[in-house]
Amino acid sequence: MEPELVAPCGMNCNVCSAYLAYSSGLPKKRGKITHCQGCLPRKKKCAFLKGQCAKIRNGKIRFCFECSSFPCENLEKIDSRYRENYGVSFTDNLRKIEKGGLDDFLREQEKRYRCGRCGGTKSVHSGKCYGCEEIRSWRG
Repeated sequence: MEPELVAPCGMNCNVCSAYLAYSSGLPKKRGKITHCQGCLPRKKKCAFLKGQCAKIRNGKIRFCFECSSFPCENLEKIDSRYRENYGVSFTDNLRKIEKGGLDDFLREQEKRYRCGRCGGTKSVHSGKCYGCEEIRSWRG
């Protein structure tokens, strides 16, 4: 897992369906699979929060936990949505990174999202492996 694929908001793009579709070379299909290289590799600060956060937009912070307003209202909104829909918390991710560092966080994520069948990476959005399962849509 690549450290530059962890967004300031705590999203791990290494396990995002759009990134996995892109990195697996799945063909783009209108309305079916979206493709993304990740926020930071695309020179974007954070797809979810950059529009609302001057500190991220101006490169003042790398991660939201470095901000005195952590967790802000905007982060709490996306965190709530991801908790409800995917069982993942951006604020929990950020607290793990703050406490144990990015390398420890990525090792834990690699274990959590490793496919038991082929060793590939499973999507946070669908739980499907982009290495060995047939993927037909963005949600798997």
